[in-house]
Amino acid sequence: MNTLLIRNAHRLVAMDGSPDAIGTELADGAIFARNGWIERVGPTSKLPTHAHRVIDARGKVVLPGFVNTHHHLYQTMTRAVFGAESTGLFDWLKTLYPIWNRMTPDHVRVATTLGLAELALTGCTTAFDHQYMWPKGSSIDDQFEGAKHVGLRFHASRGSMSVGESSGGLPPDSAVEEEGAILRACEDAIEDHHDPRPGSMRQVAIAPCSPFSVSTKLMTASAEMARRLNVRLHTHLAETVDEEAYCLEQFGARPVEYAESVGWLGDDVWFAHGVHVAADEISELARTGTGVAHCPTSNMRLASGLAPLLSYLEAGVPVGLGVDGSASNDSSNMLAEARMAMLCARLSTAPGIGEPADQLSARSALWLATRGGARLLGRTDVGSIEVGKACDVILVDIGDIEHSGFADPVAAVVLGSARRIHTSIVHGNVVVENQRLVNIDERELVMAHRNFSNSLLS
Repeated sequence: MNTLLIRNAHRLVAMDGSPDAIGTELADGAIFARNGWIERVGPTSKLPTHAHRVIDARGKVVLPGFVNTHHHLYQTMTRAVFGAESTGLFDWLKTLYPIWNRMTPDHVRVATTLGLAELALTGCTTAFDHQYMWPKGSSIDDQFEGAKHVGLRFHASRGSMSVGESSGGLPPDSAVEEEGAILRACEDAIEDHHDPRPGSMRQVAIAPCSPFSVSTKLMTASAEMARRLNVRLHTHLAETVDEEAYCLEQFGARPVEYAESVGWLGDDVWFAHGVHVAADEISELARTGTGVAHCPTSNMRLASGLAPLLSYLEAGVPVGLGVDGSASNDSSNMLAEARMAMLCARLSTAPGIGEPADQLSARSALWLATRGGARLLGRTDVGSIEVGKACDVILVDIGDIEHSGFADPVAAVVLGSARRIHTSIVHGNVVVENQRLVNIDERELVMAHRNFSNSLLS
C-alpha cells in the first residue's frame, strides 16, 4: 500500500469551514495519506514519521487543490486573435466561430493537454471544461485522451449548439449540430466516460452552450436526460446585456426566468457567469440551490460586467471560480483568478453588504477556489483537507521574492504574484514538483501546441 506524508508545513489550511470562517489552520501542519486517501491531519509532531514518500513542506502554505468550474480548453489555440481582443462577447464570438470550426481532433487533444497543464501549474487539481463545438470529427474522446497525460481530475462536458444564424441564433449554420445527434452523443459520452464513484478521475456533464445557440426543445430534453442519467447540467447564462435582450425578444423572459421554464434550476445545475441578475433572481437561485461559476477576468476582458458575488454569497447561492476560455482571459491561471475575484468584490456596490472592510477576504477567495468549486461539480470527496477525502493538495512556496514581507502567509497566496505553485498532488500522485510538470515535457508540448495554433490561424 502506498503511503504519503506531507510534513513541516509553514501553514496548513484545511478549508473545512464556511466562506466566512474557512476552518482549521495549522502551523507546522502535516498530512498522512494512504492509497490517495487522507488518513490523518494534524501537527507534524503528532503524525507518523515514515511513509513510502515524504514531502517536506517547510516554507510552504499547504492548501486543498483548486477546482476550476468553467473553461473552454480548445480556446488555448486562439489567444489574442487580432480583431477579437477588444470586442464584446457577441462580436468576439462571431470573429472566432469560423476559426474554431476548422479544428481537428488533434487540435482538441493538444489544446486540452496544454490548458490543463497551465491549470495544474497554478494550483488546479480538478477541472471542468465546456466544449460545445465538435468540428472535423472531433469528440469528447479527444479531450479525455489529451487530459490523461496531465494527471488532473477532469470533468468534461458534451456541449452543443443547435440554432444557427438562419434560425435566429448567433453561430454560423456550419457550426451547429442536429439535435437528435446531440442527444445521442451525450448519452454515449456518459456511458463511455462518466465515473460517479468517490475519487473518480473523469466525469461528464451535459452542457448545451447558451440561450442564443440552443433551442428550447434541446434545453428541456437535456435537463430530462441529465436527471435520468444522474449527471450534472451546465450552460452560459446572464453573461451580457445582449443575451438578456435576446432572451426577452425570443422567449419573452429574462435569462433566469427562461432557465426555470425549461427545467434548468436545481442543485444539479450551475451556470457560467451570472452577471446580469436581479435581486429576486438571486433569491430563486439560492432557494433552488442552483450554482454560479464566477469568471471575473473574462467578464472584464469582454466588458460583460461584474457578477454580484457578494450578494450571491449573502443569499447562499453556491459559487465557485472559473477561468473561462483561454481566448477571453487569456490564461488558465487559478491563482490569478482567486486574486481577481477578491479584488473585483472590493469594487462591488452590491446592496446590503456593508463597508469595504466587509468585502471578500483572501481566505474567502481561496474557499471559493476549493470548497466552492467542489460543491458546484457535485464532489464531496475533494475541496478540503480532511480525513476520508482524496489527497488533492497543493504547496505554495512563500519563501521567494514575490512573497517576501507578507505578515500573513495565507493572504500571501492570493495577494502575492506567484506564477506557479511549488507542488501539486492529485489522489496522492505528484503532478507538479518544484514548479515543473512531472508527466509532461513542457518544451515539447509548447512546440506542438504552437504548430497546431499556427496551422489553425494561417
